[in-house]
Amino acid sequence: MRTVLFLLGIGAALAGCAGFSADGGFAAAQQAARQHLNDKELIWDRSIADRDRIDARVAELLSQPLDVDAAVQVALLNHRGLQADFHELGITEAELVQASRLPNPGFTFARLEAGDEREIDRSFHFSLARLVAMPWLREAAQRRFELSQGAVAMRVIEHGADARRAWVQAVAAQETVRYARQVMRAAEASAELARRMQQVGNFSALQRAREQAFYADAALDVARAEQGARAARERLARLMGLWGAQVDYRLPERLPDLPKDARDLPDLERSAISQRLDVHGARLAAQEAAARLGLTGAARFTDGLELGLERNSSNERTTQTGWEIGLALPLFDWGDARAKRAEHAYQQAAKRAEQVAIDARSQVREAYGAYRTAFDIARHHHDEIVPLRQKVLDENVLRYNGMLIGVFELLADARLQIASVNAAIEALRDFWLADADLEMALIGKPSLAPMTGASPPTTAGSAEAH
Repeated sequence: MRTVLFLLGIGAALAGCAGFSADGGFAAAQQAARQHLNDKELIWDRSIADRDRIDARVAELLSQPLDVDAAVQVALLNHRGLQADFHELGITEAELVQASRLPNPGFTFARLEAGDEREIDRSFHFSLARLVAMPWLREAAQRRFELSQGAVAMRVIEHGADARRAWVQAVAAQETVRYARQVMRAAEASAELARRMQQVGNFSALQRAREQAFYADAALDVARAEQGARAARERLARLMGLWGAQVDYRLPERLPDLPKDARDLPDLERSAISQRLDVHGARLAAQEAAARLGLTGAARFTDGLELGLERNSSNERTTQTGWEIGLALPLFDWGDARAKRAEHAYQQAAKRAEQVAIDARSQVREAYGAYRTAFDIARHHHDEIVPLRQKVLDENVLRYNGMLIGVFELLADARLQIASVNAAIEALRDFWLADADLEMALIGKPSLAPMTGASPPTTAGSAEAH
């Protein structure tokens, strides 16, 4: 009896430690936002006061043109889908608290009569199997809670990275529209001049048709660029959770300048393995599977084990008190199938953890290679192609002023110069997207979207023909 009371006392002590934390495990996500997203603020919308704080902060950020940090901050605060993910913490913490508590005991009451004899049975029973398994159950729930914390932190970082990429694409698309309109204005002037020159007999129908075709292509480029800009703005608005009047947010005129030097990361793979949250999560998953394997092994011998305390009273004889232990007889199910399943689940989790680490090394190498290539291409556009096109245009302006070339040759070079600037914008966009992918590769699984490559608009080919 003392042994029984001792076991119950241990169980009660374990259950007494179970309770909900003040932050619901949210601190891990907040730490990830501070550490990996340039000290961003994260608020879990769990009350009216929290919502008011979020709304006030979002309104403050939207009152001015959104730089990339402001866009990421709005996305982290205002996205309802991300807020929904935070409640996964509450779900798994509730499971942890539940696993740390003793199951409710059972009570039975029976009244038996035989002639004048009345017998009353009272029994109080408790699951010893659950008591024995409590340390394993609690450890498994604790690991699931930690996995949930890592998954939510990873979701925060991914959402911030998506918002950063969307901001880069939206600003670049806005710039592309501006330069596409410049090309169209130049093409319109060229087409109008060709029309007038044909009227006075100085231009053939073929020459005028070429200029009109170039103008038609330029108009199509503007339409495509404007649609691309609208789509990019809407994607950014979705990631920031904006609606109503909020969608009229403002963006800066241009992307940030290319940094002076590319980043040098000598310990690339080591940093990724030590910092990446998906690698850490895979390790936790393997540990959790190992804990389930231990629990399954113990359960083979403790399933159905119950402790009961009884008191039987009768009007014919002395009251009886005692206890009983019940257990399931393993006649048909020896538990070997569950044990085998748990063993395979552990081996599966371990292999997946190994593969996640291998993938992480490859992804970070790929991301860094794309980053360096994008940097070199953007630098080449900035230092070589755009200045050369501008120099050609300046020289032709002098030749035009000296009446050595005609206006159509000058307009053609102007269009090529504008196209080179647009290609430089695309190269700068690709660099900042590659930079975002590299940041993500160091802390989690990146998107690693293929580089689009900086290319001039379709009208540039026509410009070359002139």
